[in-house]
Amino acid sequence: MASRAERGRPPPWLLLLLAATSWLPAAAALIDGLYCGTQVCYEVLGVDRDAAKPDVARAYRQLARRYHPDRYRAGDPALAGETRASAAEKFLLVTTAYETLKDEDSRRDYDYMLDHPEEYYRHYYAYYRTRLAPKVDVRLVILVTVCAISIFQYYSWQSSYNEAISYLVTVPKYRIQATELAKQQGLLRRPKETGRNRRSKEEIREQEEEVIRDIIKNKIDIKGGYQKPKMSDILLCKLVLLPYFLTAAASWYVRWFYRFTVRREEYGDEEKLYIIRCYMKMSQSQLDSLDDKLKETFLEKHLWIRENYEVYKQEQEEEMKVKMATDPRMKRYRRWMRNEGPGRLTFADD
Repeated sequence: MASRAERGRPPPWLLLLLAATSWLPAAAALIDGLYCGTQVCYEVLGVDRDAAKPDVARAYRQLARRYHPDRYRAGDPALAGETRASAAEKFLLVTTAYETLKDEDSRRDYDYMLDHPEEYYRHYYAYYRTRLAPKVDVRLVILVTVCAISIFQYYSWQSSYNEAISYLVTVPKYRIQATELAKQQGLLRRPKETGRNRRSKEEIREQEEEVIRDIIKNKIDIKGGYQKPKMSDILLCKLVLLPYFLTAAASWYVRWFYRFTVRREEYGDEEKLYIIRCYMKMSQSQLDSLDDKLKETFLEKHLWIRENYEVYKQEQEEEMKVKMATDPRMKRYRRWMRNEGPGRLTFADD
């Protein structure tokens, strides 16, 4: 039987619980470092808890004019007993109180802290969540970012397109064709020039180069990554037209299923190239950049049939192995890797 003293002693688990929770901070409605610290923001401004926002703003303006450091005057009756430093501290406190109560979310969190002082850590979270939250609308940030990316895309593609045109101007095949077209259209005729209107040879050469460049730009349809940029290809337009693109893609897949699965129609060249492109994991721009003869080879070999494509892929891999085995540069590289490559350790003589 337990003695009377043992029955009056608290159980051990209760003593452990009290010891474990003794380090937690005491619950208090006012927490130093949060909002107005140990003072009530409503009392700082001299308003009630149910005061409307205009009343809060009016009280703040009156106190701000009184304690503003630039308006401080020694001997002012309204600042009796105040120094410049104490007036500045009160101005900061008044400003903090106003910033807390003017915002609906901050005021709601502050009122909750006054009514529920025991939720210590929740008050810290709510306070710093409001202070550290971005002040700029996230939608505006996303819009500006998309616009910046779109502008960069357009000018980057324009630069690539101009580089492609500059290269084609130097290719004899296209330059001769463009020159013939310019002569047929009479764009390279040189009218008689005399006196001050007479141009130098350098000016005439520059004009001819510009004519040839314009003809190549208008007559040659560049495909792939160097094609002429279009506004519909930039990110901003794609996002704006996303519902249209999704609807068009869904409609395309429905038609494909109906034509070639339900009705069992035969594939055309366009559909065959699409299947081949999917097998090769190429984009449409990559396929467009290929030579037309190579595309014809794909069709002649019936590569839209999976078995034929696997055979073609194996042949290409074997051909690449043979090429690498007979290429002089690859031989030199393998010889270097065998004799002096990173797998061997050499020591220099002291």
